[in-house]
Amino acid sequence: MLSRETKDAVIEIIRDVAQAEILPRFRELSDDAISTKSGFDDLVTVADLAAEKAMTQRFQNLLPNAQIVGEESVAEDESVLDILDSQELVFIIDPIDGTWNFANGLSIFGVLIAVVYQGETIFGVLYDVVNDDWVEASKGEGAWFVRPGEAPRPYRIEEQPTDNKLVGFFSPFLFKNAEQRLKAADLQPKYARTIALRCCCHEYRTLLKGNVDFSVSPKTNAWDHAAGILAYQEAGGIVRMLDGRTYKPAIREGVIVAGRSSSVVEAICKDILPIVV
Repeated sequence: MLSRETKDAVIEIIRDVAQAEILPRFRELSDDAISTKSGFDDLVTVADLAAEKAMTQRFQNLLPNAQIVGEESVAEDESVLDILDSQELVFIIDPIDGTWNFANGLSIFGVLIAVVYQGETIFGVLYDVVNDDWVEASKGEGAWFVRPGEAPRPYRIEEQPTDNKLVGFFSPFLFKNAEQRLKAADLQPKYARTIALRCCCHEYRTLLKGNVDFSVSPKTNAWDHAAGILAYQEAGGIVRMLDGRTYKPAIREGVIVAGRSSSVVEAICKDILPIVV
């Protein structure tokens, strides 16, 4: 669906916009350049807004018939999400994934771009702004680590767990209410370690490296997950919704479970199900 030339153009747009709109503002934000959205720790900055605007314009120039769903445009008008229900070509933009980290001077942030066609993610990029490298994945073509001037390196997930008690990404605070959060917190000591980076871009990149066995997300925002899930699946990882559904970018409710093998995913689903029922 997307030519190599088009994919390369998407990546260059991401890199250009990151260098123009994001990196110069890192650790240079004034207080009035940071605002809150749904809560005190749900932040948006002038860099998020400028980057999404620039990428939207350039993606539309590249593929005029494509639709755009950006995180910040959805924050302004939730009806934008309805675009994900279409069968058209759609760009999903997370201009700065890990905005809380970015706004607080932490280098754990990135850009997530997914291209969806007929409801399926067909291309994804997980871009590290600070280090200027990225993960790219195309449906049926694998997932690759790319650094300028070097040959791309493929990812392949091994089924052997990091530890027999498992290491995973999940945060109790992402669950809906206090009761669910307490149950999730009580579950954490069962595992060898649980981690939260506040950045899906780098959580998926860490999963791809094979040093974490699973992830659980009770928030299904497409801009957080579509690109990373494609990459993880292309590398051999298993992803499903807790209720058994196949993950789709248009899904708006549920719990996403990813793991290095079917047996890991089944075990995590068994653990997590009592939290949400």
